[in-house]
Amino acid sequence: MKNLSLIIIAVLLLILAGCGAVEEKAVGKESAATVESDTKKSSEEKVENAEDNKSFEVVDATGQSIAFDKTPESFAALSSGDLDILMALGAPVTGRPSASGEVDDSIKDIVEIGNPHQPNFEKIAEVHPTVLVAAPSFQQHAANIEKQGTKVVYTKANSIEDIQTTITLFGTLLGKEEEAKKLNATITEKAESIAKMEGNAVKTLLVYSAPGTYLAALPNSLTGDLLEKAGGENIASDFPAEESYPQYASLSVEKIIERNPQVVMLITHGDPEAVKAAFEEEMTKNAAWKNLDAVKNGNVIVLPSHLFGTNPGTRIIDALKVMQESLASVK
Repeated sequence: MKNLSLIIIAVLLLILAGCGAVEEKAVGKESAATVESDTKKSSEEKVENAEDNKSFEVVDATGQSIAFDKTPESFAALSSGDLDILMALGAPVTGRPSASGEVDDSIKDIVEIGNPHQPNFEKIAEVHPTVLVAAPSFQQHAANIEKQGTKVVYTKANSIEDIQTTITLFGTLLGKEEEAKKLNATITEKAESIAKMEGNAVKTLLVYSAPGTYLAALPNSLTGDLLEKAGGENIASDFPAEESYPQYASLSVEKIIERNPQVVMLITHGDPEAVKAAFEEEMTKNAAWKNLDAVKNGNVIVLPSHLFGTNPGTRIIDALKVMQESLASVK
């Protein structure tokens, strides 16, 4: 009996020893798997970081090629349209255009840095963006900004195509090419869905209005491009362009009277009602204006300033819709 007890104890010890070995083997496999997983994850992160930090070049609206060692860490914009596109693509924005009206909650905490006509260089230096986005007219100031280590990238917005080019440019800068392609595809699709006016094109005079200044918008301006795409006829299409503002021309009252527009559309940055009143007062100084079909039929329209007085960015389709609806409303 004693011998039997010893045999049973010996067998139990062997069984326990075997279980321990199996458990140790399993733990070893689990540890190896964990190490392999961590190694793979680390490798993937290194590849991702390498992709983020790879050097690349972009060509901006002035044709200059700008080199980057890695994806820019921060952006600032002087135009609301450029800001809109940057935000739509999830860019880290540290500086935005100054605003006189109500500001959306999503951007109110971003530092204001002035506007294209009055940049605030002190604020630009304060936010110190990796990239400052500006219009070509900013070139005269670029040297001082670039000395501080900020690269200036120029954009333009004289057509829907220009805005889509800017979207592509920002997509490259941010490493978000696919997101930019999708955004552009949406704009193209919506633009094509907005039908042109049927029948004869509505004869239109586009007037850019600023205090004491009235200019005719030409087809190579953003509003001129939208008018053409909506099916209107720009009666000032052959007016000679201003040297300083090649998208605009001086008003020729004689030619305007001769071509007799069916509608006059006013483009402004300011208060629409005040602008309309000032323009109507201007017309009273020349009795010939009163004989225009547009004036006689009450077809003097002030276009929304947030869509036409500045680059509307991703809201360009909203501007095209307003243009089409404005033409359709002509009596």
